[in-house]
Amino acid sequence: MQDQVLVERVAQVRAFNRLYTGVIGALDEGLVGTSYPLSEARVLYELEQQGVTEVTELRSRLGLDAGYASRLLSRLEGRGLLVREKSASDARRQVIRLTDSGREAQHSLEQRTIDQISDLLRPLSDEDQRRLLGSMRAITGMFGEPEPSPVVLRPPRAGDFGWIVQRHGALYAQEYGWDATFEARVARIIADYVTGDEPHKATWIAELDGERAGSVACSRGRDDKTAQLRLLLLEPRARGRGVGKRLVSECIEFARAAGYRAMELETYNVLEAARGIYRKAGFEIVEREPARHYGHDLVGETWRREL
Repeated sequence: MQDQVLVERVAQVRAFNRLYTGVIGALDEGLVGTSYPLSEARVLYELEQQGVTEVTELRSRLGLDAGYASRLLSRLEGRGLLVREKSASDARRQVIRLTDSGREAQHSLEQRTIDQISDLLRPLSDEDQRRLLGSMRAITGMFGEPEPSPVVLRPPRAGDFGWIVQRHGALYAQEYGWDATFEARVARIIADYVTGDEPHKATWIAELDGERAGSVACSRGRDDKTAQLRLLLLEPRARGRGVGKRLVSECIEFARAAGYRAMELETYNVLEAARGIYRKAGFEIVEREPARHYGHDLVGETWRREL
């Protein structure tokens, strides 16, 4: 039975491979409608990223044997796209670099690739794009070393405010044992924020790999000159990657541009990670007060910084 299951799964992987290579155009004679095969395009890309590179290092990075690499580089050199020279530190070694024509060719390939992938993604709904990126991330995590993903900050869309409430409730229950009254409080904050008509407010959603990974909001505080930072949230997979710093920095810059002169926030003594982010962003504790909240004895804190 197990052998039969494996056979079926092998067939599914092969079917995916055929579909995938067809979608990205790897079976075409030239990559993205150009005269460059995939192997040549990979060399141009690597040289653009790395600058001057030793031939042995390039072969190792791309998994090329010596004979194939030599023929490949000779073709590109013959077209005036790269030059090979002796290493200044070791005459036994060769280094390669792109020429101006090579850089121009790589830039053209890069733009064509961006346009092609944009055309591939554009017909998909936002939800389907997220599913696709999540699947790609899963495959990369299993078979390769994933590259650090850029953090994308965007305004909220439909469903995001509900997500903020749900994730606050779930994460704080899981990590701190807080009860449902905390989720209820977040829901009230969101309801007041969305229905309020104050002019200077904003919310940001952080995305990693096309999935929501954090949030923060800025609104009017105790007076017209004081902004309030609220609803900072980081998913576990986003921690340690600078997402919290980006969110808080964006909030501070918005408040400063909106004319606020100071920013405050409320937190609790047990939230060490968040407190570390606030401290590095220039906030200081100005008030402390013991409180019984969310089923626990806590110390409420007010932090403030001038803008």
